[in-house]
This record gives sequence, structure tokens and C-alpha cells, in this order.
Amino acid sequence: MEIAPGVQIGSGSPLTLIAGPCVVEGREITLRIAETVQSIAARHSIPVVFKASYKKANRTSGGTFTGLGMHEALEILAEVKRTFGMPILTDIHTEAEAMTAAAVADVLQIPAFLCRQTDLLQAAGRTGKAVNIKKGQFLAPEDMGPAAEKVRATGNQRVILTERGTTFGYHNLVVDMRSLPIMRSLGYPVVLDGTHSLQLPGADTTSRQSGGQPEFIFPIARAGVAAGCDGLFVEVHPDPPRALSDAASQLRLDLLDALLGQVVAIHRLVNTW
Repeated sequence: MEIAPGVQIGSGSPLTLIAGPCVVEGREITLRIAETVQSIAARHSIPVVFKASYKKANRTSGGTFTGLGMHEALEILAEVKRTFGMPILTDIHTEAEAMTAAAVADVLQIPAFLCRQTDLLQAAGRTGKAVNIKKGQFLAPEDMGPAAEKVRATGNQRVILTERGTTFGYHNLVVDMRSLPIMRSLGYPVVLDGTHSLQLPGADTTSRQSGGQPEFIFPIARAGVAAGCDGLFVEVHPDPPRALSDAASQLRLDLLDALLGQVVAIHRLVNTW
């Protein structure tokens, strides 16, 4: 399936990388991350989509950073697209945001907590852009079929489903690798989110932030690619502890090359089976 001009996902295509910082923090750092991500993806000969949210609507605390403002952040993402020729993926949170974001983004992402919102899914579908729906932490993988159908009902067939972990008690997520082939059996390309899957939602009660276990990004990513996912979603940052959002779960940018060296080799092997 073509998710952007020249970028395919699924059906024997190379592993597709979706990578970038959690949120647009500023122009300089966003362009620097984009340049590095593009260079690393090229080294491994895989297609890449640059990911960054123009707004973080879902934060543990109301006092934390939510973004620079929609229009400023989208202008920075547009510059990334012009400068590096990379497709852009970003989240939308309301129907009103869909067309504005679609003027820049090639892929509109539906956050996990919003994956059942009919009006939002239909608004994303009507833009004609590819729509990446993150599986809710509260849903079984087969429950994503009706969510995808809401987008397809608009005439837009370009739907991707993303696994990002399932709630397992308080402050914890687990990845059920069965969900990847189950969601693929619904007829859609499937992506594994290797960083949000390792969040510990709301676990850092002192700072009122989500915790994370980034030390498990490598094994979770390897397992997901071996289980047959079509793409890997990874949030990256040059200095994750100083990131303005999801500081506890992002991958350090200088580790991305090593991660891709492992998962791309696994994906090529899986495609021969």
C-alpha cells in the first residue's frame, strides 16, 4: 500500500520506518533529528516517514508542555518535508484539525485513546491521506476492524493499524505479539510502536509523568518484526531525559542505526519465509 509518494508499506515491501521526536520542540532540533533519521534510513535502504506531533493533547499533568502551537509546529514540519523530501506523519485530535494537518502531513495518526471516535476517524478519512490508527490500550486486536471500516466508509482505503501495548494492571503495558498477525489478517498493514509500548502510564507519581522502560526497545522491536509487522514506529531524541514529552520512553537518537541494523535483517529473513 502506498502511504505517500514513493513510500510503500506491506505486501513484501522493505520494513517501513516511522521515526522522529514525540513532539515538535523547536525548529533547529526538529530539523537536526530529521536529517539524522533520513541518513540512517538511507544507510539501511528502507523507506522512512518522519513523525512528530504538532500538539500533545494527552498528557499526565495539565502543567506540562503540549506544543508550540498548531500553526508554528506545522510550518516546521512543512520545512522538514521541503528540505529532506520525507513524508510526514502527525496526530490529530479533533475533526476540526484534520484538513489543516492534512495540508502538510501525508499520514494522519489517530491516537490510541481516540481510536473509537467515529467523527474523528471519518474526518481523517475524508482528507484522502493515509490514516494510521493506533490500537487502544483497552482493545483486543480484532476490535480494530470496525475502527478501520469507519475510515474506509469515506472511500479512503489507505488504513494502517499500529500496536502500542495493552493495559496490564496499573501503570503497565504489555505487547501481545499475537495482535500483529491478527490485525494483519483484517487486511491492513501493521506497525509496531516500539517506544509507546514500553511506557509506564502515570507511573512517575512524583513528577506526575508517565514512566518508561527504554532498555527493552531493542528486544520488543526484534520480536515484533519477527512476528511479521510491516513497519516500525520509534520515537527518537538526541537526549531523551531532556525531551519535552515522553522523556522516559524515547530511544536515544544515536542508537537508531544499531536498532535498524538488527530489525532490517530480521525483516528480510521473514519476507523469505
